[in-house]
Amino acid sequence: MKIQGDTMNKMVKIALGATLLLTLGATTVSASPAKGQKLYTKKLKSACGMTGAVVAGKHTQDEWTEINDAGKLADEIKTICPNVKDKALKSKYLPHYFDFFKEYGSDSGNVPSC
Repeated sequence: MKIQGDTMNKMVKIALGATLLLTLGATTVSASPAKGQKLYTKKLKSACGMTGAVVAGKHTQDEWTEINDAGKLADEIKTICPNVKDKALKSKYLPHYFDFFKEYGSDSGNVPSC
């Protein structure tokens, strides 16, 4: 019976290890305010003609959430920055922009460095 117990312990440890790796992998793929700030600086700042703090400060954190949840983030960026090209608003960038704008919304008290 001791052999079966050792095998079971090894299987549980392997399963837990795999779960941990998958969890860590998923979090590194998720959006982040820092990635959004880098993307804003690279893709939007010159077209917007204003800093990220000014753009993020156009709405509160809750307003940014409502805009994003309604699927209108790209439209709102175009409204604030009419010169932005569509290629800067690819769907893969939007979660990062959202995290950036929400992190630095007008009611956040946070100020980005861009």
